[in-house]
Amino acid sequence: MAIPNSKSTFKEYCLRALGKGVIDINVSDDQADDRIDEALQYYLNYHSDGVERVYLKHQLTEAEITRMKSNETAVTATDLVDSTITADWLQQENYIPVPDTVLSVNKVFPITDQLTTNMFDVRYQLRLNDLYDFSSTSIINYEMTMRHLDYLDHILTGEMPIQFKEHQNRLYIYTDVDTNFNDTEFLLIECYRKLDPDTYTSVYDDMYLKRYATELLKKQWGANLSKFNGVAMLGGVTMNGEQIYSQAIEEIQRLEEQIQLHHELPINYMIG
Repeated sequence: MAIPNSKSTFKEYCLRALGKGVIDINVSDDQADDRIDEALQYYLNYHSDGVERVYLKHQLTEAEITRMKSNETAVTATDLVDSTITADWLQQENYIPVPDTVLSVNKVFPITDQLTTNMFDVRYQLRLNDLYDFSSTSIINYEMTMRHLDYLDHILTGEMPIQFKEHQNRLYIYTDVDTNFNDTEFLLIECYRKLDPDTYTSVYDDMYLKRYATELLKKQWGANLSKFNGVAMLGGVTMNGEQIYSQAIEEIQRLEEQIQLHHELPINYMIG
C-alpha cells in the first residue's frame, strides 16, 4: 500500500478508495483539491492530533508599545432621527499580530520584574485588601467572580484579560500599557497551533482524515452524477448519483459525530 505523504499522493489515495483505476470518478481536479482542502481544514480545527499546544514568545518593541497606546477610528455613528448628529468612536490599538496558524490563545505570561513592585503600588494594595484573610475567603468563589470582571487584572495570578479571534490574527491585551510593558521585554503566550501537514507529512496518513476526505469526494461525486439521474449510458447502465450522495452524507455525519465525541479537545481548553 502506498502511504500518502503529500497532498497529491493523498488525493490519489482517496480517489483509489472510491474505485479509481477500475471505474471513472466523475470529479474534476479542482473539485478534488477543494474537498481535500476542506477535509484538512476540518481536521486541523477539530481533531486533537491536528493541533499542538505551544508557548510562543515575542519581544516587544518601542514602536509596538507606542502604537498600543494610540487609537484607531472604529466607526462613525449617526443618530437615527437627526442625521446631522454624529459621533466618532475610537478603539485602542492594543493588539499584537500573531501567526495565522494559531487557533486560540489561552493566556499571556508577561515576563517582567513586577515581583519587585513595592508596597505602595496600587496592585499590591488591591491584593492586600482583598485577600487579607484566607480563612474567611472562598478562593473558588473569588476566582469565578474575577473571571467575569474582564476590566480588572486577575488578582490572584496577575493574568491580563485578553481577546483573540482566529480570523483577525490579533491578540488584544487589556492592561495598562505604560505600567506593564517596556520595550525589549518579552510576552509569552500559551496557544494552540495547527500542524503543518507539509512539514509533518504523517498527517496525510491519519486514518480519520483519509476516511473523511474520501467521503467528501464521494459526496462531490454523487452531486455531480445526480445531474444525470435517469439518463441511460452505453450498455443500458443508468447513473444513481442520489444514492451515492446520500450514502456520503450519512457517513460524513457519523464521522463528524465521532470527532466530537472521541477526538476533539474539551472546549474550555481552547479559550481565546
